[in-house]
Amino acid sequence: MEYVVAVDQSTTGTRAMAVDRSGAVHAREYLEHEQSYPEPGWVEHDATQLLANVNYVLARLRSGFSEDPVALGITNQRETAVAWDAETGQPLAPAIVRQDRRTTDRIDGLADDLRATIRERTGLEPDAYFSATKFERLLDREDHRERARSGEVLVGTVDAWLCWSLGGEHATDVTNASRTMLFDIERCAWDETLCEEFGVPMAALPDVRPSSGSFGETTAQGMFTEPVPIAGVLGDQQAALFGQACFDPGSAKTTYGTGSFLLQHTGEEPVRSDHGLLTTVAYQREGEPPQYALEGSVFTTGAAVEWLADVGIVDDPEECASLAESVESPEGVFGVPAFSGLGAPHWDQRARGTVVGLTRGTTSAHLARATLEAIAFQTRAVAEAMEADSGRSMDALRVDGGAVENDALCRIQADALDVEVVRSAVGETTALGAAYAAGLSVGFWDSTDDLREQWRGDARFVPSDEAVAGRYDRWQEAVERARDWAREE
Repeated sequence: MEYVVAVDQSTTGTRAMAVDRSGAVHAREYLEHEQSYPEPGWVEHDATQLLANVNYVLARLRSGFSEDPVALGITNQRETAVAWDAETGQPLAPAIVRQDRRTTDRIDGLADDLRATIRERTGLEPDAYFSATKFERLLDREDHRERARSGEVLVGTVDAWLCWSLGGEHATDVTNASRTMLFDIERCAWDETLCEEFGVPMAALPDVRPSSGSFGETTAQGMFTEPVPIAGVLGDQQAALFGQACFDPGSAKTTYGTGSFLLQHTGEEPVRSDHGLLTTVAYQREGEPPQYALEGSVFTTGAAVEWLADVGIVDDPEECASLAESVESPEGVFGVPAFSGLGAPHWDQRARGTVVGLTRGTTSAHLARATLEAIAFQTRAVAEAMEADSGRSMDALRVDGGAVENDALCRIQADALDVEVVRSAVGETTALGAAYAAGLSVGFWDSTDDLREQWRGDARFVPSDEAVAGRYDRWQEAVERARDWAREE
């Protein structure tokens, strides 16, 4: 059987998946990695563990097949920053993860004209979430920056680290580059002014390539009998857009994972946002112009459900759905899961998680319901901003990610948006998108038309409860109470 393998290196774990020509998934492997929180607001990963886990899941997957895959695709947690020694291949420090807030003060101190430049050239809102200030912090130690100027120290997002470690090429794709706050999305090139501002030598940055193209070859440390082309790389959210076959301008998807991300394909021209969204590169095929998207990043969604279990409100995250549906409403309780600040459309680095409306009669069921509604309301806030920017109303929303296995969340989301929510038949659309990009590059699939025809929905959820949407305005009041909370006394 001919197949493509995709690696999805996410915030919490690493997945490998084998996909055949029909788009069917034949095998999966998954392994979690450690999360480190050395100080409040800090989040770190061990980059060597990420690589080891990639090799582990590839080895497990390959053992089930008689032949090597025809291509390998990679998708990754975006914005997470790695710095490593170009000679030894050893990371210089733990990877600084996307949610990490240690550089908040640096962002707060940016001049207004620089903020405007960042928005205009990168399409991003200045925020510690993105990679630029993470790279800056990693290079601030010892003589790292000086060595980076000569190429002795390299930096990159996780995809670049994996491409270099697996195949020896220091490369990234346009989607990951567009999340660094150092990349001019219209010129599709690193921006010299921004690199200089944040002290990131361009010699240390990876070569930027189309998402569906060439990123070297790998035997995955001997797991493959012959070198396999690394033929597709996409940041995780753009990979999910690709995996959901959102190839037409106006099509949209939301992925619900640790956070959630709503992307709408806008075509060959970037649409600038006036409503707190990000303009980003959606994908690029080799020899073709880049495609763009509007994106709304919600920092905390699935992690909010995990928090309910962490503090004992529910025994297990899977219990949240049934508990939430055991009550008709949260009885005046509203939650804002701003554990790492608020993303789009608010962009408040100092917002923090808030629950309001508690009474003596509040139960765990009300808190579970309020959490799911908060997830849905955050998506609605982004969808409203997106419609205002693009001028396109949303007829349906394709959804994926671990949290959408929760039917209650899908139903509440449909009610909150007042549009049909369609769940993908393949839950791992992020990995699927990476497989698609790699397969297109090597001719495994002929065109995106083939992929569009393969896409299937698993379940459809139509709006049925107007009361949920009616609580949205009240939830926005709770958001105002969560804002600008994390200030020094």
